[in-house]
Amino acid sequence: MPKNSKAVKRELDDDVTESVRDLLSNEDTCDDSFKKSSLIVGGKDDAARPAWNSKLQYILAQVGFSVGLGNVWRFPYLCQKNGGGAYLVPYLILLIVIGIPLFFLELSVGQRIRRGSIGVWNYISPRLGGIGFASCVVCFFVALYYNVIIGWSLFYFSQSFQQPLPWHECPLVKNKTTTYVVPECEKSSATTYYWYREALNISDSISESGGLNWRMTICLLAAWSMVCLAMIKGIQSSGKVMYFSSLFPYVVLICFLVRALLLKGSVDGIRHMFTPKLEIMLEAKVWREAATQVFFALGLGFGGVIAFSSYNKRDNNCHFDAVLVSFINFFTSVLATLVVFAVLGFKANIMNGKCVALNTKKIVGLLGNEISRDLIPHHINFSATVSAEDYQKMTVLIREVMEKDYQLLGLGSCSIEEELNKAVQGTGLAFIAFTEAMTHFPASPFWSVMFFLMLVNLGLGSMFGTIEGIITPLVDTFKVRKEFLTVGVCLLAFFIGLLFVQRSGNYWVAMFDDYSATLPLLIVVILENVAVAWVYGTDKFFEDLKDMLGFTPFRFYYYMWKYVTPLLLILLLGSSVIQLGMTPPSYSAWIKDLASEKSLSYTPWGLAVCISLVVMAIMPVPVVFFLRYFNIIDENAGVVSTISYKKGCIIQEIARPEEEDDASLIHAKSPSPMPGNSIYRKQNGGVPDSTPNGRYGIGYLMADMPDMPESDL
Repeated sequence: MPKNSKAVKRELDDDVTESVRDLLSNEDTCDDSFKKSSLIVGGKDDAARPAWNSKLQYILAQVGFSVGLGNVWRFPYLCQKNGGGAYLVPYLILLIVIGIPLFFLELSVGQRIRRGSIGVWNYISPRLGGIGFASCVVCFFVALYYNVIIGWSLFYFSQSFQQPLPWHECPLVKNKTTTYVVPECEKSSATTYYWYREALNISDSISESGGLNWRMTICLLAAWSMVCLAMIKGIQSSGKVMYFSSLFPYVVLICFLVRALLLKGSVDGIRHMFTPKLEIMLEAKVWREAATQVFFALGLGFGGVIAFSSYNKRDNNCHFDAVLVSFINFFTSVLATLVVFAVLGFKANIMNGKCVALNTKKIVGLLGNEISRDLIPHHINFSATVSAEDYQKMTVLIREVMEKDYQLLGLGSCSIEEELNKAVQGTGLAFIAFTEAMTHFPASPFWSVMFFLMLVNLGLGSMFGTIEGIITPLVDTFKVRKEFLTVGVCLLAFFIGLLFVQRSGNYWVAMFDDYSATLPLLIVVILENVAVAWVYGTDKFFEDLKDMLGFTPFRFYYYMWKYVTPLLLILLLGSSVIQLGMTPPSYSAWIKDLASEKSLSYTPWGLAVCISLVVMAIMPVPVVFFLRYFNIIDENAGVVSTISYKKGCIIQEIARPEEEDDASLIHAKSPSPMPGNSIYRKQNGGVPDSTPNGRYGIGYLMADMPDMPESDL
């Protein structure tokens, strides 16, 4: 055949297309530089899409994002509340039915399309492009208050370098004549007082702002500075930090577990934790809370999972990654639960010992009057320390004899089980219960430093994924410099975050935690599932996965994505809405005069803010849908140029404003070929199809190489 035969045929027949192999036949074989292609748009070299330095770095990033503060202070509380060891059964079932399939789905679309959340859902269905914007909004809301918690941890970390710890005992007030304990502390406890008064200096309600807490403002600035510096180069900088921020918490948890197991009472806490209450498993509330925990533990819907996976090679086995990270997350939760209850068991023994000592003094004072000496077992010696077992024997005898009059004595039961049943979660666990337990540790400042440094690292790992869920989609969409955008987002978030470091800031954190993420994220993930399983098509998606992974995923995922998971998510959304409707919006306020918490209802403007958070987070979905549906924004508009891979770089093609969008591929539309301006590849079966062009003017022409399989997306 003559050398110019193809050119002659192209002139005679405009519909003829060429394969990638034909087009690149005169080029040298692509080398590793193919994977690090530079992007040329508008005549300017743009940096190549970054890639993970190693598979380990990527896994640590996903683990760091999914394993967060909730694993330490939420999962143990739910486990204790919902049947102890029996709670692990519904959690594992829902992890397999909801968690792993959805996690695998997000990893797959991110890795396949190599875009952030906005780009991914625009590719799959332009009318559902609002899903990506909603994810970004939710990420921003969560980042606002999540970094405040890191700021709190930094404050406690900075205060831990002293002996004794500043929350070890109540402060004293001296006047001219007497010295007395601060009443607010005396009515509560030293750690509770320190948290609410010294750290937060909290106001009595959300309506009383009380001005900025300058110490927490500095800590918030430090937290945002750390996030900004770690994220400013994207995964190039944050990936290196992941080696420490993701692994250090495991070192601390293991050290805490070993140390706690050597303390008296730790076994009581672990036994209490894992004693199964099988009857509770039949309650619908247990399954709903387990599903919610699975959902949020893996970071579904935030966009961070998609963003991280978009920096992978296309032939990476993301199914293995999904299963591995999900079970690492689960076992981390179990490890954290062991640590928490071992420490709380030690604390319960100390509190029980104090209770026994206090009530023994009461019994000694009542002997010979209200209580007969004959009721006291002969082996009990009041001059020595009375054990908890001897105290229980005394109270049982006294109760049997005195019956109705026993209540008048005012003796406490002093039970370790009752102490352990005082369920605490969130900030109450980390900054009150756990800090109180650590004051009784030998070398308590060391353990306090380790604990709060662990909290900082757990928080930072999740923050990196959350910020990546904002930055990556915006950079992919608007082509802005990542460094400028990262600094801009962090500065904006810091100034908005000043709302959370007022004296009333703790109430705002609780409000955002309750209303800014739960419902919007559930809706986002339902739409993600529907977009892939029903709009794009599960069969077509399975073909893409086979092409990408080199094997067909288990049929189990087909039925999960298409039927089971959407149904369960809709049920979870419905139950969450019903729960919100049945529970009037309220928050726990610390009342200074009472030195205790009190549940207060939100004011009308507070209710308006709660509703606004939900509406603002989900609003991008209907807005984008209607703009696309009524062609206010043309689904085929916005194409700048076609890009194709060639010899280690992406070469700009001639701009075609009227060219079909990438969605045409998904909906099986056949764009009209334009010889000389576009590049085509032959699909299996010989039917020509266009290289994806993209709403953002970027399309990929993939060479026939094993690490870059062809994509129908």
